[in-house]
Amino acid sequence: MSDLTRVWLTVDTDDLRHVPSNQGHPTRSKPDKDLPVLSDTFRNGMIEFKEWLNTHDRAVTLFVIADQCESEDFVQMICDICESFGKRITIGCHGLHHRSWSAWPEDAEGFSRDLKAAATVLEQEFPQHFRRWFRAPAGYLASWMIPVLIEQEFVVDSSVNPSWLVNKKYGKGESWKTVLAAVKQTSLIERPWKTRLSLPTCGPAQHITGLRWNARRAWANLSEALDASEIDSVEDSSNELDTIYWHILDHARKDGGWIPPIKGL
Repeated sequence: MSDLTRVWLTVDTDDLRHVPSNQGHPTRSKPDKDLPVLSDTFRNGMIEFKEWLNTHDRAVTLFVIADQCESEDFVQMICDICESFGKRITIGCHGLHHRSWSAWPEDAEGFSRDLKAAATVLEQEFPQHFRRWFRAPAGYLASWMIPVLIEQEFVVDSSVNPSWLVNKKYGKGESWKTVLAAVKQTSLIERPWKTRLSLPTCGPAQHITGLRWNARRAWANLSEALDASEIDSVEDSSNELDTIYWHILDHARKDGGWIPPIKGL
């Protein structure tokens, strides 16, 4: 790879029923049982996501919530993406049900059980594309979760948002710095998310008033993204990467006209 810090493109597959305002969080969630297993918004986002993939040749990792595979339509959509774009697509684990584990009391046994179930499903459905790469549901990792990931042979985590603005979202007595320090004491490779001026640039930050100007500027100045031949560098800690992420649902924004504001893509 070049001397410039390369970019790892990652996309989370959360549907409307997975957002913390609906489920998975002990205080923020107010479940809406009328939400479908697979929303029309998600379906539209997948159509536009595929169209966007057709416009370039870079590699993309999808962090998939395993319970989405209960929908045959969802599995067919992901399989279609995998078949259409081959080695450009890798699949990581975004949990079993998008439970925000770090916001609940420590439960290593429960997390281990769900993590094992999620990995089993994803490996079965997407055997040629699944990697033991993890992104914490709702985006935040607690230090107690790290040994569980290692025990279950996960090699990469991408859950740390290194910004002071989100420290309150970590568990009691923790911050992004304490979690990152805990990871660095282990064999697990951490791929923190891209920030600019110590502010978030990924996911919701691309759309939040007061943050989006900074987030979009950060993405507009990114270097070249990894291609399929370079994706293994994610597992090589000697390679520095700028990790960015957004959601499939974002591709349904602006009547399907939204694309990630990345220069050259």
